[in-house]
Amino acid sequence: MSLKNLNFLFEDLGKDKPADIVITLPYASDSIIAAGKAKDLGLANPILAGDPDRIKAAAHGTGVDVNAFDRIEERDYSRAIERSVQAVSSGDADVLMKGMVKTADLLRAVLNKEWGLRTEQLLSHIMLYEVPSLGRVFGISDAGMNLYPDLNAKKQIIENAVTLFHFLGVEIPRVAILAAVEVVNTDMPCTLDAAALTEMNRRGQIRGCLVDGPLALDNALYEDCARAKGIESEVAGKADLLLVPDIHAGNMLSKSILFIMKATGAALMMGARKPVVITSRYGNPQTKVYSMAMGAYASRFMRD
Repeated sequence: MSLKNLNFLFEDLGKDKPADIVITLPYASDSIIAAGKAKDLGLANPILAGDPDRIKAAAHGTGVDVNAFDRIEERDYSRAIERSVQAVSSGDADVLMKGMVKTADLLRAVLNKEWGLRTEQLLSHIMLYEVPSLGRVFGISDAGMNLYPDLNAKKQIIENAVTLFHFLGVEIPRVAILAAVEVVNTDMPCTLDAAALTEMNRRGQIRGCLVDGPLALDNALYEDCARAKGIESEVAGKADLLLVPDIHAGNMLSKSILFIMKATGAALMMGARKPVVITSRYGNPQTKVYSMAMGAYASRFMRD
């Protein structure tokens, strides 16, 4: 089963209490608008962490009454990040969400040994996209965290993404390992990794999914492209997840989909004890609402 759209994230609203989502430094209007929509939908109880004056300024002109939200009032940048993570780590909140904060600064707090959200797992970022012309949802990982993942890191990135797909009801997600070509080429190291990951899946070293690669982008997503190139695969043309070779490829592909194709997405970091929503500091409020919904959805499966 593949996901047809992202609206399923809202289907179970009302069956569980709204997730408590701490938004760290929500100093931009898109974060405030997203928080207001999430609260109105009943999917989240947003908790705004940061300087109350800057939060009020960000809300100006949005029509959102920030006085209706719970707060963690903290004017100091670093301390606001720490208190946000501690609220989730302690169990006082369910989900952590990035606002106007650098990802590296947020991750430093997430990985704190004393009060952070670290586990033994690799942290990785996954973005789901709803592209109307494709007719289904697919994901990309890792476009936001791991710079040049080696074979072992790529294995863990797949495993994190597969865990999320299982949360979302996709029992056997199809994973395409992307490259520029569909054959193994010793001059292109990512194709060697792709072949190794495919074989690891066949041998049961990567479970709960189907893996194939190397595959180019077109024949990973479109069956007619795969047929035209004579590719016979359970993954080609039907991929649920695209594993990119490095952060450059992932970042450019992700932003092309969001900004040029005007697609809708939902982002989440996996590998921590609790869901961490990491979206661009500049983003579409609807994408942030979907991301909050995915974080709330995942939190049901990640409660201590």
